[in-house]
Amino acid sequence: MLKYLLSTLLFFVSFYMSFSQVDSLKIGDKYLEDQLYLGVSYDIMLNQPRGTSSTGFSYSLSVGYIRDIPLNKRGNIAIGVGAGYGFNSFNHGIQLVNDNTVQLAENITSNKLTLHNLEFPIQFRWRTSDAITYSFWRIYTGVKMTYNLNNLFSYTENENIVEFSNVPIYNNFQTGLELSAGYGTFNFYMYYGLTPVYNNTFINSRSVDSNILKFGVIFYLL
Repeated sequence: MLKYLLSTLLFFVSFYMSFSQVDSLKIGDKYLEDQLYLGVSYDIMLNQPRGTSSTGFSYSLSVGYIRDIPLNKRGNIAIGVGAGYGFNSFNHGIQLVNDNTVQLAENITSNKLTLHNLEFPIQFRWRTSDAITYSFWRIYTGVKMTYNLNNLFSYTENENIVEFSNVPIYNNFQTGLELSAGYGTFNFYMYYGLTPVYNNTFINSRSVDSNILKFGVIFYLL
């Protein structure tokens, strides 16, 4: 897993190095803030079915590149369009019985959901920067769309490891709202999922409408 994440990070760093702007801009140069981003967050499953047991620590990592499209001459208002990779590890309270059936987790341990996603952020960007200022306040908000490359549900039952991969009830296309704000490289980050994690899934005739909330930090690197 670590080798896979490092290979992905190296790819985006190489991509960034190929297309990023020159750091030493002169007054009058066209100002862009193309960026490599790195994020880490604490994740929560919201709207879990009634009776779902408490879960352990869940987290996500993301890396990618955002292209800056200025909307004014100064360049402090812009649109950002990007692409990246996201890794998620959830400890959750729902147990897969088979590829299409779930129930509340009972008598199992290490109940995890592992995700590998492509992510596509679209941002409205406001900042106090210009062509010669590199440490500044920023507020970026927008939408992030994700496409799931792989999902793995796993748990331990009676000392046996049970796994289900790429199940049809997982919603491969998801959308959420995101906000990042801060000064310089270090920024607060929040994401709220608008799309349910599961497709047409029920427990005791009640729809499972779980969605994702993330709190963390994101680093924007010029």
